[in-house]
Amino acid sequence: MKSTRVLVLSFVAVAHGAFSAPPTLEEVRKEMAIPSAGDVRGQLDGVGFATTAEQMKKVFALSAAPPAPERLGEVPPPGVAGAICPHDDYLYAGRVYRGVLPLLTARTVVIVGVFHRFRKFDAKDVLVFDTYRAWRAPDGEVPVSPLREDVLAFLPKGDAVADAAMHDSEHSVEALVYWLKHLRKDVEILPVIVPSMGWARLSELGERLGAAIAASAKARGLVLGRDLAVVVSADAIHYGPDFRHVPFGDGGIDAYAKATARDVSMLRALGGPLEAEKARAFHETCVNPESPADYRVTWCGRYSIPLGLVTLSRLGRDLGVSLEARPLAYATSVGAPELPVRGDGLGETAPANLYHFVGYPSLAIVRSVPE
Repeated sequence: MKSTRVLVLSFVAVAHGAFSAPPTLEEVRKEMAIPSAGDVRGQLDGVGFATTAEQMKKVFALSAAPPAPERLGEVPPPGVAGAICPHDDYLYAGRVYRGVLPLLTARTVVIVGVFHRFRKFDAKDVLVFDTYRAWRAPDGEVPVSPLREDVLAFLPKGDAVADAAMHDSEHSVEALVYWLKHLRKDVEILPVIVPSMGWARLSELGERLGAAIAASAKARGLVLGRDLAVVVSADAIHYGPDFRHVPFGDGGIDAYAKATARDVSMLRALGGPLEAEKARAFHETCVNPESPADYRVTWCGRYSIPLGLVTLSRLGRDLGVSLEARPLAYATSVGAPELPVRGDGLGETAPANLYHFVGYPSLAIVRSVPE
C-alpha cells in the first residue's frame, strides 16, 4: 500500500502534472530505513516489512494461520514458472504472500516490479534495472543474478537503464525478495521495475525482455520452473478519496463489495493460456491509452502485470514451453484480521478501512497440460 507517502503521491500526481527535478541518490537514501551502501542495496521500508531474521520467521509462521484469502482456483504443485504476488505491508497481505511465493522453487527469480514514483524520476517507456551486486534481506544478502548482464547486453540501446536511485526509491521488489530469501537461502534475483508506457511500447519491451531471458537461460542451461521463474509484483485496487478513485462512492460496504468484485473479475480474466490480447485488455482497463501515465483503475500493477505476462509468454515460446495462468486467491487490507506482529516491531505504512483499502491478487503461471 505505502499510500500515505508514496502511493497517494503517485496516483494524485496524475492530476497535477510533472514534478520538479528527479531526486538525487543521496536524497533517496535519506528516505531508506537501511540505506544502500557500496554494492549492496539496502532497505526502503522498515515498518511494513521485516528487517530482522526473527521478524521474518514470525511473519512466515503467522501467515499460515486462518483465515485464508478467498480462493479462486486450485493451487498447483511447487515449481511454477511464474506468479503474481502483492507487495503491501506484511501484516495486511502476509497470508497472500504465503499462498503463492512458496510455489516458486527456482534458484533464479526475475522480479518484475512496480515503479510507483516514475513521475518523480520522469521515467517512461523503458525497463529499469538496478546496479547492485546484492540486496540486503533479513536473512542475509541476496545476490543479483548474472542474467542481468546477459539481458542488458541483449536488449537494444534505449530499452533499458540501470539506476540505483530509482531502485532505492521503490519498495515493490524488496517486499518479495525477503520472502524468497526466507524460502530458499541460495536464491538469486534479477530485479526490474516498470514505469509508465502505452500498450505498443509495453508489448515490444515485454517481447524483448522475454527473448533476452530465454537466450540467457539457453546459454546457461536453465529450465523454466526448475531453475528459473518470473514473479510479478502488483497490488490491486487502491480505493478511496485519498487515491482519488471512488467510482462506487467514497467508501463503505457497498463500494467495497463492488470494487472487490471488479478486482476478482479482472484477475479471473487473466486465467487460461497466456495471450497478448488478455494482457492488452488488462492494460487498457487500467490505463488511459491516450495518456498512458494516467490511470483508469488504480491497480498499481497496471504496467508490471501486462509486461510480466508478455515476458513470460515470449519466454515460454522461445523455450518451447506452453504456459497458462491460474488465478489463486484474492484478499484486501480490510478483509481479514491483520497478522499480530506489531509487538515484534512491524506496523502499517497506511490505514486500512472501508474508505481506504487495497486489494491483493495472486496468480500462478504453470506449464499447460495437454488435452
